[in-house]
Amino acid sequence: MNHNVKTAPLALAIGLAGTMAMAENRIDTQLPGAPELAAYGDLPVGVRQLEMVNPDQINILAIDPAAPKPDTMPMYDRPLTVEMWYPAAQGASGDTTLRAYLRDGTTEVSLQGRAMRDAQAASPDAAYPLVLISHGYPGNRFLLSHLAENIASKGYVVASIDHTDSTYRTQAAFGSTLVNRSLDQLFVLEEMAKMGAEGGDFAGLYDAQNTGLIGYSMGGYGAVITAGGGVTEASVGYPWGGPHGTLGIHQAGSETHKALPDARIKTAVAFGPWGMNTGFWNAEGLAGIGIPMMFIAGSQDDVSLYENGVRALWENASNLPHALLTYENGGHNSGAPMPAPAESFYFNADKGFDISEHYTDPVWNTARMNNIAQHFVTAWLDQRLKGDADKASYLELVESSNAGVWSMNEDGTPKEDHSYWKGFAKGTAKGLRYEVKAVE
Repeated sequence: MNHNVKTAPLALAIGLAGTMAMAENRIDTQLPGAPELAAYGDLPVGVRQLEMVNPDQINILAIDPAAPKPDTMPMYDRPLTVEMWYPAAQGASGDTTLRAYLRDGTTEVSLQGRAMRDAQAASPDAAYPLVLISHGYPGNRFLLSHLAENIASKGYVVASIDHTDSTYRTQAAFGSTLVNRSLDQLFVLEEMAKMGAEGGDFAGLYDAQNTGLIGYSMGGYGAVITAGGGVTEASVGYPWGGPHGTLGIHQAGSETHKALPDARIKTAVAFGPWGMNTGFWNAEGLAGIGIPMMFIAGSQDDVSLYENGVRALWENASNLPHALLTYENGGHNSGAPMPAPAESFYFNADKGFDISEHYTDPVWNTARMNNIAQHFVTAWLDQRLKGDADKASYLELVESSNAGVWSMNEDGTPKEDHSYWKGFAKGTAKGLRYEVKAVE
């Protein structure tokens, strides 16, 4: 009996280890109830890693906030790793495994998707739009990989950034993220533009003049700034923020921030953007947003907050048709992070939490949230970057999905009182709200 008691935990451990080793960690899950536009497109997808260096940037980590302000700021060459998803040539092949670190910063896992490593790129008749993806703090370039390869299959080239000092393995002083996030986004845009221009490595593949930006949490913070939302004077002076006023380059009304927005970026999507909850913006600064944005949030976001966070940001944004998609009772992870890898389900004593919490939601199934986000982001980008007028009908919805009425004729055509959310099968449009800011 004692022998059995002693060996049972060992057998359990072996069983769990075997399960972990066999885990596929799929990022391309399409649930039976996924909305219509979540489905992958017809194009095969490739993925490759790019290395970039932004020269002569302020080295935030080398500045001592407690010491007097230096006469000259320390500078360095800032490295950035970028993962690029793109439509691949028909018949292309390659490994479909991604290698990524978990939130603990030490465990490397395999992710399985559809994108083929270093596959030959397509040769399109017309260049695809470009989309930039910017992760949270901390995060990495694979956190939204499910969305990246999904939209790439529909005719987009996606560049997802590893933000130095802000990844799971490089997480450092928060001030670096505050100052550098938008600078990183625009530097990567410029580098991608060079590579997509005539004579570049990807000439003809994408058009950097027609770019969208997707950001999650601190990536959403950066997207708001990049879109023209200048920060407050008070936030520039936060002692825990950018040291010695370095965030002042993004202050509303400053010459540096006026010059920041790039006309090549036509629209942005911000998942749970952080900052309104801590006073980084006010109506005056948000009036500077010059492109239509879609905000995506959970109504129970306890990081960026909702009523006094993302929703307040949307309400105070500029006089453009900005949209707000809300996952009712969803938290900060609503829509953005990939499904939690099997290896993340453990309590990390150093971090003080179960690593899987970084990816999951207490209420919503992650794959379900991802499918909904894929649907709405596809409709939004197709309308804004491809000029696809047919996608507008997927965004003309009754405010509450629960209030939609399913009323169809026997031949499958809608009756006059049919108001169910377009693209959602009967019984599947639940727990969501979609609002568009009125333009005066």
